[in-house]
Amino acid sequence: MTIRLTVQLVGACALLASAAPAGAESVADPATISQRLLDTLRETNGVPGMGAAVWQDGEILWEGSSGLRDIKGGAPVTRDTLFRLASVSKLFTVTAAAKLAEEGTLDLDAPVQAQLPWLGARWPAITPRQLAAHVSGLPHYQDVDTDRGAVHYRTGREAVAIFANRDLLSPPGTAYSYSSWGYTLLGTLVEEHAGQPFPDYVTRQLVPGLAVRADATHSGDTNASRAYGFEAGRIVEMPRHDFSYTWGGGGLSGTAGAVATFGGQMIDAKIVRPATFDAMLVPVRLANGRPAGEPDYDVGFGWRISRDPDGAPFVHHNGSAIGARSTVGLWRAERTAVSVLANASWVSRMEPTAQMIAAPFRPAPAGLTGATCPIDTQRYSGMFGDAAVEGTVRFRIDRGLCVGTAEQHPAMRGYFGTAMQRNDAPLMLIGLDPKGGFARAGLVNPFGIADLRAQADGSFSAEIATGRRLVLRFDQPGK
Repeated sequence: MTIRLTVQLVGACALLASAAPAGAESVADPATISQRLLDTLRETNGVPGMGAAVWQDGEILWEGSSGLRDIKGGAPVTRDTLFRLASVSKLFTVTAAAKLAEEGTLDLDAPVQAQLPWLGARWPAITPRQLAAHVSGLPHYQDVDTDRGAVHYRTGREAVAIFANRDLLSPPGTAYSYSSWGYTLLGTLVEEHAGQPFPDYVTRQLVPGLAVRADATHSGDTNASRAYGFEAGRIVEMPRHDFSYTWGGGGLSGTAGAVATFGGQMIDAKIVRPATFDAMLVPVRLANGRPAGEPDYDVGFGWRISRDPDGAPFVHHNGSAIGARSTVGLWRAERTAVSVLANASWVSRMEPTAQMIAAPFRPAPAGLTGATCPIDTQRYSGMFGDAAVEGTVRFRIDRGLCVGTAEQHPAMRGYFGTAMQRNDAPLMLIGLDPKGGFARAGLVNPFGIADLRAQADGSFSAEIATGRRLVLRFDQPGK
């Protein structure tokens, strides 16, 4: 299988604070490291195909492709492959609403009912801002929606009729409750105020020139990836699904490069003004004064607002749908954006994975503890959550990088075994130091890529999931 990789490299990767072992091979560049992480991730999780991209300082520096977009036809993922964006589509929806608001066409704080008179007065007044932050009280998909995707809706108004008679879960503004139906309504508001179908407005007016469009999976477009899923760990192709019930909530498709470029255009104020984007990144407050969102992020006008492990502001959104897992994240102050897309839904930690994919292009974190590649190591020991673990591990210098392969301990297999995707692959440790050191590595596991760092006491530590940390020690023969 041939994997096509496109690289436009600007500048050099900041070197990590660690020493390279004797005999290290040629220095690896950022694109090589990110591609290695992406390939290893796909091989570990068993997803058929993945794409990723890093935008920085006005241009795409790297577009990575891995695996197949069509298993039966043997077609590889390329830079032109269109993936389902799932809920990353929501960022295009809020940006469209913000742009129309800038133009004076749409009022983000006026009741939706006043802006769509046909909606009626069944619900208390709901604003577009509340829809964007998931505080409208509208429900998400419910049991009655099991067969959604079997019908094509010509307009957003037709799609809104699916849930227009349902009760709210809570009074508007009082509780955070994720709702894609809320984005169906917000997308319809965009559609009617723009005077054209929602996907057409996004493609022609919002991000012209970028490969973003309505879901293309069954459109006949040869660049569109097939949609896959897992059944008992086995890859299966998913049936046709029509996303016209929620173009604005999860119905768009795009290439990895286009999604990262969209993030970059937001940073560079090429779609909406800087003050508008500033306002989109202000956490929405509930009636009780608390910010809307989850424990690890607040929600603004659609964007999830958080910080990366080193404290840098990081805004993002993830997506999961039939045949798709997606994320886009921005370090606005660094003028850096990253996207990661997949053609199958899988249990994953998307933000840390994207952050590690982009790591080779970003400055090294301050205060890293130096560490050489533990070439002579044969075994590891440590803790996985509360469980003591041990096993075999082998390290080597491969194309300039320190690379390790560690067998999974039964406690790990039991934990990862709860996922739908492949979960039996060994853990892979890909050093990020282009000179072969091991101060920091991407720990590739069935749930994504964790940030493994050397500690002052000689151990290595990574957060595998919220509240679950892996701490490793590499046993050196004769010591």
